Amino acid sequence: MQTGLPLLRIGTRGSPLALAQAHEVRDRLVAAHGILPDAVEIVVISTQGDRVLDRPLAEIGGKGLFTAEIEAQLADGRIDLAVHSSKDMPTQLPQGLDLSCFLPRADPRDAVIGRAAPRLTDLPHGATVGSSSLRRQALIRRLRPDLNVIGFRGNVQTRLRKLDEGLAHATLLACAGLNRLGMAGIATEILSPDDFPPAPGQGAICIETRSGDARVLALLEPLNHAPTAQALACERAFLAALDGSCRTPIAGHATIEGDDLAFSGMVLTPDGARSHAVSITGKVADAATLGATAGARIRALAGADFFAEWTTG
Repeated sequence: MQTGLPLLRIGTRGSPLALAQAHEVRDRLVAAHGILPDAVEIVVISTQGDRVLDRPLAEIGGKGLFTAEIEAQLADGRIDLAVHSSKDMPTQLPQGLDLSCFLPRADPRDAVIGRAAPRLTDLPHGATVGSSSLRRQALIRRLRPDLNVIGFRGNVQTRLRKLDEGLAHATLLACAGLNRLGMAGIATEILSPDDFPPAPGQGAICIETRSGDARVLALLEPLNHAPTAQALACERAFLAALDGSCRTPIAGHATIEGDDLAFSGMVLTPDGARSHAVSITGKVADAATLGATAGARIRALAGADFFAEWTTG
């Protein structure tokens, strides 16, 4: 039995999906280093984003609401590393903290859970679709302007309960999350990235650490999946170039084949009526530069007025 202090303390949100991701990291650490599972403690930390569910994220502070309390405990040493969904991470991290490790990316696509019809295109005219994501809301409106799109905050189980209570005829969730929860079978449609591009970072678990923490970085080294890290470097650079936050409907997805990287990105107005897309290819070694270049191209295509309209309105 493990005695004394744990070798590592993992900080995480307390939702079933967040806990599944933290346990995956623990399992990989145990396998990589031949240590006992109880040498790695999982510390559940409540975040404001989990507690405040009656307002859109943009109204209460954006993505950082899912990370601030966890990062505070990481910075002061109460935990040794933090496990996050990459798509929840702001592009600017607190000083002294880094994203140091990415697990192999899972399915980045979005799934429909439909009650009135299985497919988004088959929902009745005027049907209600619930989603908390501005990107999903805008893409739904782009494909089906007739649908009534409403906010749907909460973890996976909360959103499914709302769906069963009849608050909406359908909702959208990430395939990766459903897979990690063993719930892939509830999806009634998997949306093509060509028609419904994912959020930057979707499907990838990331690990945040203190900068220069040699002991923790050495333990994480065997877990890092280089292609995922490279794809995310591109996607996060794209997001950063567009000042991406929970007020901005932005999609972006990088794929890697050998030394080659291909990236596609999109920005939309919240009503889905207008959008601009960009595609770029290059070498993996230039991942971050490619993402930043794609972001600059989108800005040039859209013009300053486009961005001012939906980031300040």
